[in-house]
Amino acid sequence: MKKLHLLFIGLLTMSSIYGQDISDALRYSQSEIQGTARFRALSGAFGALGGDMSAVSINPASSAVFSRSHASISGVNIDADNTSTYFGNSNIRENSTFDLNQAGAAFVFASNTNSSWRKFSLAVAYERTGNYDDQWFSSGTNTRDDVYVDDNDLFLAPANSISSYFALYAQGARLEDISTNGRFLEDAYSQIGQNFGFAHQQAFLGFQSFVIDPDVDDNDNTSYFSTLDAGDYTHRYQYFSTGYNGKVSFNVSGQYEDNLYLGLNVNSHFIDYERSTFLEEDNTHSNVSFIDFGNSLITRGNGFSFQLGGIMKLSNEFRVGLTYDSPIWYTIEEETTQSIDSNLAESDISFIADIVNIYPEYKLQTPAKLTGSLAYVFGKEGLISFDYSRKNYGNIKLKPEVDYADLNTDIGNILTEASTYRIGGEYKHEQFSFRGGYRFEESPYADGVTIGDLTGYSVGLGYNFGNTKLDVTYDRWERTDETPLYNVGLTDVTNIDRKNANVTVSLSFNI
Repeated sequence: MKKLHLLFIGLLTMSSIYGQDISDALRYSQSEIQGTARFRALSGAFGALGGDMSAVSINPASSAVFSRSHASISGVNIDADNTSTYFGNSNIRENSTFDLNQAGAAFVFASNTNSSWRKFSLAVAYERTGNYDDQWFSSGTNTRDDVYVDDNDLFLAPANSISSYFALYAQGARLEDISTNGRFLEDAYSQIGQNFGFAHQQAFLGFQSFVIDPDVDDNDNTSYFSTLDAGDYTHRYQYFSTGYNGKVSFNVSGQYEDNLYLGLNVNSHFIDYERSTFLEEDNTHSNVSFIDFGNSLITRGNGFSFQLGGIMKLSNEFRVGLTYDSPIWYTIEEETTQSIDSNLAESDISFIADIVNIYPEYKLQTPAKLTGSLAYVFGKEGLISFDYSRKNYGNIKLKPEVDYADLNTDIGNILTEASTYRIGGEYKHEQFSFRGGYRFEESPYADGVTIGDLTGYSVGLGYNFGNTKLDVTYDRWERTDETPLYNVGLTDVTNIDRKNANVTVSLSFNI
């Protein structure tokens, strides 16, 4: 049996004051390929092309490429297939949703003077940049025989039980600070959160459900151990989330002489996210024979960013593009609820599930991004395009710094720079357009496995009616994650093979 002396392994990746962790910060720092069917058919490789409403979200100079005012609207059907494996046992969850994921219009104004500025464009565009509808289920028997011990090699908790989560959070907390002290249980839970924060609340839940006990030999009453014994534990874990991340872009761009396009986006971002997890743990060798532990999170946020971009025609065929995406500066509010039960817990523990923890708002700064693009246009017959982006996820920051200093340090150590490669092509024959694309996104984690690399491809078809175009695209991506059940204590991972297939339909027209 291996002894784990690192009592706070996992705590380094979480704020013990409010409960945010690296996965929360990363979620709002990533974006997906959304937008029009034509944009998705080329796997988003549009930075040097322009002339598409979703291209405006990649390079703000894109709207100046339009020769006439233009508008589009798009809907997408998303099929997600998650296969999770936990200690050799596999489960599959499938989910299907339909969203209106893009709408926008660009208004082109030709110059009536002898100025070198040939035309200007004003545009407004809405896009979903992230879809959070997700669910997976893991079950299996955790056979790890590791235990957490203190500096004196005294048993604290079995590492394969959720009791270790509560035992590790409790270390250092005074017993009177995680007890009811004559108060109603729900009042005590709420006041402990207000006075001491997230970590003390977790210790309180473990203590009140008889999952942890204080060490009677500790005169300071700040040491605790699990009441569960070492052995195998059966786990059933459910994960469910819903919501989205979106932005509205206000765009201005212009064409200078014949070959240069410049643009600016001012973006308003918003977050709507909800997540629920529930763990059922059973065993046959401890007095506490079952533990049920539930958590839910609601996140609302808004933010601001800007983009600067340019496209240059080096010749009639060859184009280059460059875009700078500023950080997104978010203001985020969160609230949580929790529930716990065990065979030894008092019946009034159920009231905990009715308590809503509302946390002070915090700031999140996502990393900036730089994108370089190349495109070659074969007259009116077709094109090929390539985009390369670079983003350093280690630059994610949560504020106020005094509350998140440790978490920000861990973000810098655990997350890393990641590149994205996108390539797409289009061939036109009469009114038809045939399209395809490929993309590869590196993992934002230094270990490369917590969230794995993403590989995707796309195919699409378009038909030009004249002033109106109809486009349809199928795109698919895959990646594998190693997701820990919890960041503290029970840190065993579920391997999740994610497969996401999308069908997008867009209608675009000249105004």
